[in-house]
Amino acid sequence: MHAPIFVLLCTGVFVAADSGIVGAVQSSFSTGSDARAIALLQSYRTQKGVTPEYLEATSWLARAYFMSHNYPQAEGLSQEVYTQAVAQMKTRPLDREPHLPLALGAAIEVAGETLAATGRRSEAVTYLNEQAKTFAATSVAARIRKNLLLLTLEGKPAPALEGTALPKGKPALLFFWAHWCPDCKAEAPILRQILAEFPALTMIAPTQHYGYVAGGVDAPRAAEAAYIEQVRAKYYTALIPPSMPVSENNFVRYGASTTPTIVLVDGAGIVRLYHPGAMTYAELRGAVARVMGGAK
Repeated sequence: MHAPIFVLLCTGVFVAADSGIVGAVQSSFSTGSDARAIALLQSYRTQKGVTPEYLEATSWLARAYFMSHNYPQAEGLSQEVYTQAVAQMKTRPLDREPHLPLALGAAIEVAGETLAATGRRSEAVTYLNEQAKTFAATSVAARIRKNLLLLTLEGKPAPALEGTALPKGKPALLFFWAHWCPDCKAEAPILRQILAEFPALTMIAPTQHYGYVAGGVDAPRAAEAAYIEQVRAKYYTALIPPSMPVSENNFVRYGASTTPTIVLVDGAGIVRLYHPGAMTYAELRGAVARVMGGAK
């Protein structure tokens, strides 16, 4: 894959050719100002109009506003992306290519997070439930589910797993991983150390099919299954057994749109930690120690 090619416009703003607008907007945040991102988006829109790439790039600006606690801007921009994405869906399927679902999923995520961050948690849950119903049959379903579970799952019974079962009366660590995920591979040594320190902890490592193998090459399910086993044997030997559950339903039930997603369940089957993304050894060990209650 070649690096994005940048062209100089008459406005004096560099904008990425083709779909490079997403990377260009992401890179602009390193300046500590949103002015460059706004200029890039305006220039791109003048050239090419509102495309799926434009909407995904704009969703990154909405995310930046949220992260800087500029909640009015985050809310307004996420709604704008949502409205434009839904308008595009009137003439094309959502999942025809990756940019539009990424834009829509981010818009819904930022909108829900903004509601929760501004003291409207119940509104956030209602909103996300409505979106979950609306987009249940699309690729954004797991992402919406993730955000719902971030607000509601801890302290509640763990959803059932397809292809395996949680151990009865024993704490469990769920590690949702993907064969393409570098953060998952980086988490493996941490998981090995945690399990060595807490042998009474059971680990279950669900994964799923993505439709491709190394290098993003499309692959039928049987070929991908063989590739998943190769990755497991290379990076997760003695950590994840070959009998790991491989199920898209598990990812939807747990909202595991981010990999890794780490979930800790206590001996009563109650979720005590729900964490999309990697964790450091110190973070994970502290959470496990609390769930184990000192038992090793």
